[in-house]
Amino acid sequence: MGTQRTALITGGASGIGLTTAARLRDEGFDVVIADLDPNAPEVAAELGVTAQALDVTSVEAWERLGAALDAAEVELGALVLNAGIAGGGTDLAGLDLERYHRLMRVNVDGVIYGLRTMLPRLARPGVVTVTASLAGLMGVPADPVYAMTKHAVIGLVRSSAAELAAQGVRIHAICPGFVETPLLGAAKAQLDAAAFPLLTTDEIAAAIADLITGRSTAQVTVLQPGRKPVDYAFAGIPGPRMLDGAKAPDLPTELNLG
Repeated sequence: MGTQRTALITGGASGIGLTTAARLRDEGFDVVIADLDPNAPEVAAELGVTAQALDVTSVEAWERLGAALDAAEVELGALVLNAGIAGGGTDLAGLDLERYHRLMRVNVDGVIYGLRTMLPRLARPGVVTVTASLAGLMGVPADPVYAMTKHAVIGLVRSSAAELAAQGVRIHAICPGFVETPLLGAAKAQLDAAAFPLLTTDEIAAAIADLITGRSTAQVTVLQPGRKPVDYAFAGIPGPRMLDGAKAPDLPTELNLG
């Protein structure tokens, strides 16, 4: 470690995070996977990367991780905020509030805490990718609270991109459809029975690596089985005017790295 080529990946011990760790390792990055999974150290050793314990919902855990990276003189070049959960249920009138708060803490607070802790440690130029979901771009009757959390992080990415670009940081959201990971839970059997195509974690990891090694920023990249990644085209709603009548600045699309 100790180079600008260090990537930190939350939820890196399994699924998309694990495959992304392997992909970035192969791209020449030193990789740190941060995860609550007790198997993370063993997984990291097999992969030839480093593991750190992290509960993304805890500010104190993030601060401990930051201190550990400082002690190891890690110069962070890429931050992959990937940890996430689903399963908020459909009955809003009878919503399980404990489950609701857990979803919010992992999917939203975990991203905010990660940015708050790691942006001061991120090298310039640097890059952040946030694992959102196709659920963040559409209605999902089967899990409306999960969809809400993913809409939230997409809004955060798009809203923060201009300010971060001015600081030399690129930020993206990746929005896959159904991916063959443990996150699918019981839905996996239903999807298999319907012969529903699933994305592989390799496809997601490749898209994340492309965003990290590219020059663009503020991209919201959609992935669907059998299709190339595509940048989502938001509706051309006229932007607000500033108090002096000037047009508000557009979102940046590319960061000039000099």
